[in-house]
Amino acid sequence: MNNMPRFARASLCAATFSLLSGLALAQSPNTANPSKPGALPTAQCARTDQAQIAALFDRWNASLATLNPDKVVANYAADGVLLPTVSNQPRTNSAEIRDYFVHFLEKKPQGKIDRRVIKLGCNVAQDLGTYTFTFKDGSKVSARYTYVYEYVNGQWLIAHHHSSAMPEKQPS
Repeated sequence: MNNMPRFARASLCAATFSLLSGLALAQSPNTANPSKPGALPTAQCARTDQAQIAALFDRWNASLATLNPDKVVANYAADGVLLPTVSNQPRTNSAEIRDYFVHFLEKKPQGKIDRRVIKLGCNVAQDLGTYTFTFKDGSKVSARYTYVYEYVNGQWLIAHHHSSAMPEKQPS
């Protein structure tokens, strides 16, 4: 092992630690279900479907229509992240997300999904695709989006929202 490059030794040590940690966890008593020694706790997965996840965009879009940034921010998890369409600054907490929407809502935006794919998991869902925003002055911006939702305390909240303007010019 001493003949190995330093980065290779570090990678091997990290992999070994990870493997041993996983084995120790698998062999530890399961506090959630003590009748199955060695079993890992299982998460309770919230029931959902594509229609329910699609409706979360409608909820978010309706909160935009209120022009109240607090109503928009209520859609986000406390540790949610926003990578917004018309700002270069990543927003990594509720105050920063709110600040973005204070200014964005001045334009009276309304979004419309153009195309989407929804993927479901255990207490997590992804809604990704393209949407178009129309503003009070009649201007529009088309963008790609990703919403990652987490089921937190009985409700679906946005854990991650990434939106970026289309890189190619749209045909007229």
